[in-house]
Amino acid sequence: MKNSKTTSSISAAFLAGSLLLAGCAPAATEHTGTDHAAGKEASRQAPDEHHNSADTMFAQMMIPHHEQAVEMSEIMLDKDSLSPELAKLATEIKQAQAPEISLMESWLAAWGEPRTIGHDMEMDGMLGTAELDALKSSRGSKAEELFLQQMIEHHLGATKMAEEALASGKDPKVLELSGDIISTQNAEISQMREMLKK
Repeated sequence: MKNSKTTSSISAAFLAGSLLLAGCAPAATEHTGTDHAAGKEASRQAPDEHHNSADTMFAQMMIPHHEQAVEMSEIMLDKDSLSPELAKLATEIKQAQAPEISLMESWLAAWGEPRTIGHDMEMDGMLGTAELDALKSSRGSKAEELFLQQMIEHHLGATKMAEEALASGKDPKVLELSGDIISTQNAEISQMREMLKK
């Protein structure tokens, strides 16, 4: 009998709650122009749900990766007697990657994410201080050969990161840029390998 009374009490409470909710339903579903405007404004201010952690990491890692490619290109463009072909390549790399840095910075700002990861991360293709110093001090054909070798490895690291973003990212802008990086830098890798053969 005790269990029966308990069950009856729970059923009565549930029924009363259901009736109460039913009574409130018309008011809850009624929309005014003010409610609609408030909801629209709230949706504008809602957190961006179109990116995930892979998108964030892609931007945070690709920014310093691009910055070093721009630095390497500027090192070469500051040298005397640079071959026209290599000067053109270095200029194209700089002109392509510098705007992409600003683009990724704008994404991180919009997402409310920090520009940097906050701790050291190993990134494929990144040069160490000694390697950058070697590029700065090299001259003539030796400098051009070293730049091509280093930039090939640098590009391979970037395309690997872009492929990972394509596989795990969510934001359409990230996926589009990743595809562009893969296409552009793979073409430049082929070009640089041909230049090394000359």
